[in-house]
Amino acid sequence: MQSPKITPHSHGRGISKKRAKTVKGCWKIALSLPGENGEVNAAPVGIFDSGVGGLSVLREIQSALPAESVYYVADSANAPWGDKPPAFVRDRGLKIARFLLAQGVKAIVIGSNTGTAGAAESLRGNLDVPVVGIEPGIKPAVNATRTRVVGAIVPAAVGGSDRLASLLERFGNDVTVIIQPVPGLVEHIEDADLDGPELRRMVEGYVRPMLDAGADTIVLGSTHYVFLKPILKEIAGADVALIETGAAVARQLAHVLEQRGLRADGTEGHERFWTSGDPATSTSVMSKLLGRAVEVEKLPEL
Repeated sequence: MQSPKITPHSHGRGISKKRAKTVKGCWKIALSLPGENGEVNAAPVGIFDSGVGGLSVLREIQSALPAESVYYVADSANAPWGDKPPAFVRDRGLKIARFLLAQGVKAIVIGSNTGTAGAAESLRGNLDVPVVGIEPGIKPAVNATRTRVVGAIVPAAVGGSDRLASLLERFGNDVTVIIQPVPGLVEHIEDADLDGPELRRMVEGYVRPMLDAGADTIVLGSTHYVFLKPILKEIAGADVALIETGAAVARQLAHVLEQRGLRADGTEGHERFWTSGDPATSTSVMSKLLGRAVEVEKLPEL
């Protein structure tokens, strides 16, 4: 059965999960007025990533919007996406987004730079819920640098993306931006290895040349790399700024939900987690990265 295409009304209407029924193999979606029984605003926000990197975005969203419920999908069986063809990322992103829509989400956040570069356009063209993506923080890095040299560690797919090229063209004209693809880092983070000797050797090898070239600002071009901030600070030093954009995503999501009348009321939302990998492994890894116990479910075949 094809997943439903869920459409919040342009005046802020949303989905009442209690009133979404399957009728003769098809989805019948009932709309409810803003705030009616609290059902519209209580619908969750969906987040997905190739794996656990998007948890860094989830943390920012939960900090900024504690009343919002959050449903998170990690495509860990296929991580990393950075070395996958664009068509794979686009197809996988659309399938996961449709799964989240079937769970009743009111908005989609792509918690992945690679996922945004490869799938955001397709999602916005095929889905009728708001889609919020993420992009490397080239603009804030350019504003922050004093030496006029900026480093950027990125997945291979982001390094060659049209979106990054556009950001560099718009904001990087009067600075030197050193783009460094960093294969292998995501795999360590997916195993919750944030400070092992092999990881440290890799990070040093990737970052040292840009530091030697005068970089005083480093863009973290993947949501995964946010979890490497402690080791990056050790290597780069306290005077080097590390630029991440998860907080900006949370602000944009808040703006979109407010604009459409979809902000949640109440004090604290709930959360659910799925993985395409092994749930026991993902439960251990996600709990370690978040610093609290979570339970991860098995994502159905998509």
